[in-house]
Amino acid sequence: MAQAEMTGDMMRTADGVPLKLALERALFRSRLRAVMLVAPLFFFLLITFVLPIFDMLFRSVENNIVADILPRTVVAIEAWDETSGELPGEAVFEAIVKDMADGKRDKTLGRVARRLNFEKSGMASLFRKSGRKAPKITEAPYREQLLKIDKRWSDIDLWKLIKREKGAFTKSHFLAAADMQYTPDGSIEMRPENRQIYTNLFGRTLWLSGLITVLCLLLAYPVAYLLATLPLRTSNLLMVLVLLPFWTSLLVRTTSWIALLQTQGVINDLLVGIGLIDDDSRLQMIHNQFGTVVAMTHILLPFMILPLYSVMKTIPPSYMRAARSLGATPFTAFVKIYMPNTVAGVGAGSILVFILAIGYYITPALVGGRTGSLISNFIASFISGSTQNWGLAAALGVMLLAIVLVLYFLYDKIVGINNMKLG
Repeated sequence: MAQAEMTGDMMRTADGVPLKLALERALFRSRLRAVMLVAPLFFFLLITFVLPIFDMLFRSVENNIVADILPRTVVAIEAWDETSGELPGEAVFEAIVKDMADGKRDKTLGRVARRLNFEKSGMASLFRKSGRKAPKITEAPYREQLLKIDKRWSDIDLWKLIKREKGAFTKSHFLAAADMQYTPDGSIEMRPENRQIYTNLFGRTLWLSGLITVLCLLLAYPVAYLLATLPLRTSNLLMVLVLLPFWTSLLVRTTSWIALLQTQGVINDLLVGIGLIDDDSRLQMIHNQFGTVVAMTHILLPFMILPLYSVMKTIPPSYMRAARSLGATPFTAFVKIYMPNTVAGVGAGSILVFILAIGYYITPALVGGRTGSLISNFIASFISGSTQNWGLAAALGVMLLAIVLVLYFLYDKIVGINNMKLG
């Protein structure tokens, strides 16, 4: 800083600027540089992480399609009393005929038909059929002519559905994600047991993710212990083998398991060759839960080994020697002295593997089949498949996020996040 000098009662720099002001300017420049350094990372996280999550939260309740494509109907049906047991009046039928004619002309009618079809089957075909003939209906009686096109317009539940879904927001997506539905009187109930899909999927996802986490822990613990206790040169060589899968494409590793596990694959051929099984009794080890567990355990194993190794490497060998000198057996010393010191690595590896497993997509899609697929596969199909149900996909994603946060909270209460570290 420039040399300071006293001027009256105020210290000033050599160029006459008050020292306090000069310090404030220097501090401001320092803060500005810090902000500029952090800004790229902040905007990267904002664009790639924060905004997509908020968009998912919004899409799970957003419901503007009905109001945007059937604006006249939304206004006219507001005055209809759905508890009267009677069909809406002529004004409502006139409004929906004109809205369908406009939607057919603007090629937007299919969107509202698809949206309502998620709530009540048959709505898509009804709107397509009626939309083709709606432009020809130009005068009253609108109700009579629309009923002549299709008798389904006399279904009061259909009109209740339109009135219920006319708002800007809806909870229908979350109800569907929880295998629940509206009854004709507007109450909420569970779907029939043979139509409950997503609760079973969530249960399967949690069960398989937990099983994969336990298997990874059982396999990774001795490997990490070996890496931490061997001489440095040998452990570095073995660490290369642990990291080698990261240098191989995930798709290649998954398809390799397909070649190994399929009925005409390497493992079945080997078992037949040595006479353990007959050629007609080959094992079905793929396109089921077994294939998902085996492939994902192999893929996620390094994510368990690395946290365990980094924590084990910091445990002084003198702890075990001290326990042995006090009369403990090697097993007792390991269980009572060494293992408690690895809790931080166990916690870090377990929560990392579990969170990765619960949202995995590629591996279950390739080797899981019908019984080995996870909830993430259904979310992806609703986003990119023919159904294009973004609302349900977002609701499933929000529920999956909520489950992870609850488990994270329970982990914090039981183990403690402060005890989780990578070394």
